[in-house]
Amino acid sequence: MTITAPSKSRTTEDKLGELRERLLEISDLGFAGAVLGWDQATYMPSGGAPARGRQKAMLSRLGHERLTDPALGRLIDAVQPFAETLPYDSDTACLVRVARRKFERALKVPADFVARRSTFSSVSYNAWTKARPANDFATMRPHLERAVEFSREYAQFFAPFDHITDPLIDGSDEGMTTVSVRALLDELRRELVPIAKAICDQPVADDTCLRGPFPEAPQLAFSMLAIKSVGYDLERGRLDKTHHPFCTKFSDGDVRITTRVRENDLSEALFSSLHEAGHALYEQGVAAELVGTPLGHGASAGVHESQSRLWENIVGRSRGFWEHFYPAVQSAFPDQLGAVSLDTFYRAINKVQRSLIRTDADEVTYNLHVMLRFGLETELLESRLAVKDLPDAWRARMSSDLGVAPTDDKDGCLQDVHWYGGWIGGGFQGYTIGNILAAQFHAAAVVAYPGIPKQIAQGEFAPLHDWLRTNIYQHGAKLKPAELVERVTGTPMRIGPYVAYLRAKYGELYTLPAV
Repeated sequence: MTITAPSKSRTTEDKLGELRERLLEISDLGFAGAVLGWDQATYMPSGGAPARGRQKAMLSRLGHERLTDPALGRLIDAVQPFAETLPYDSDTACLVRVARRKFERALKVPADFVARRSTFSSVSYNAWTKARPANDFATMRPHLERAVEFSREYAQFFAPFDHITDPLIDGSDEGMTTVSVRALLDELRRELVPIAKAICDQPVADDTCLRGPFPEAPQLAFSMLAIKSVGYDLERGRLDKTHHPFCTKFSDGDVRITTRVRENDLSEALFSSLHEAGHALYEQGVAAELVGTPLGHGASAGVHESQSRLWENIVGRSRGFWEHFYPAVQSAFPDQLGAVSLDTFYRAINKVQRSLIRTDADEVTYNLHVMLRFGLETELLESRLAVKDLPDAWRARMSSDLGVAPTDDKDGCLQDVHWYGGWIGGGFQGYTIGNILAAQFHAAAVVAYPGIPKQIAQGEFAPLHDWLRTNIYQHGAKLKPAELVERVTGTPMRIGPYVAYLRAKYGELYTLPAV
């Protein structure tokens, strides 16, 4: 592609056109890197890891060089006066505003750092895929120590700051800080701990009906049925298997998801698929004219997670969802579920208990897992906790916060890929923000369309999907997260709707403490 140097004689529209061309090239380099990452996590043989790290590093470096090109900065400066005459939420005004933020943040980070971290990320991830099944923390310790160093180095590019994790958090959830995240988690903890304790002190629900055996092929077939029904467009996506489920985007016509199958657990593949389909629905719903620009993706990690948690839990674990789908899953597994009642199945998929694994945790205790990780990664970055002491610190925190502790590192500090993908800090808070916003967005949708719960029970998911696409998805990253939340729900982010949702749902299944 040939890009003409900016000229004073060129019109503003010409300059905007060139700006979009440059941003599209940067976006395509990112998408190409995502293809390599998807392949590495799905089908690539382990022997490809060293070369894959080099290839991804090259693409990251090229993308960073183009994002920090002074010519891009001059173009942004040139169109800024015109953008300021437009409505705040117009596509062009938002494009220029967000492009400037991306440009100015990128300028602070050396290209060499971007390439080094990308190379390390591939190597560390590949090592983790082997070390976790082997319960081998010793192998991963130097990788995690290096990840902590990378995160500290990255944060220093944005100094001065109030807390070393602030630049990491702001990169994922713009506008949030260590202080605001801690305040949010503390407020939620005060509400959740009494509920979790009360439920966990009651008899545990019987979930043996989920324990199989459930052959892989019909599990994947039913997962496909579910994600297609809620709106995932398989002409613009696909479902594959991986170690740790994820969603990735290569273009507006190619948004892929992965899942994980266990033949002794019916819930794993299904709810992982619904979770990742929620992310994919968001990306498939971004307005086509925004794709290939800094606006062509979700507003933040937390807003993105709100969609995965909304479709996985608020919809996928609702009684209405299973009033519609239970006959189909019984038909897929007649020997295992033919004699199991809907009530028994519904209680099983909403079982609350103290558990070791975050991704397996129920809605009531899940955020306690997030709080543990946020606390530990903050201590690691602050140098208050050494990596060598992480396994013991993990077990102690699990015991105090959740009343259960792992006997090995595989189910302890090795369980999440996040810290072993070359980065630590600024990510886990998005999961709890997502849970909070999922309930807040869903409540707003039901206020607008009170028939949504009944429609879900009838297998009609389009009304909810359409509301989300209209109010959230199509806007991509045009608005800051806080602006989007206030516009969609009428209030800032708040825990009230989420706590009310948990109390209403689990109050029907368990005896809860009075408010």
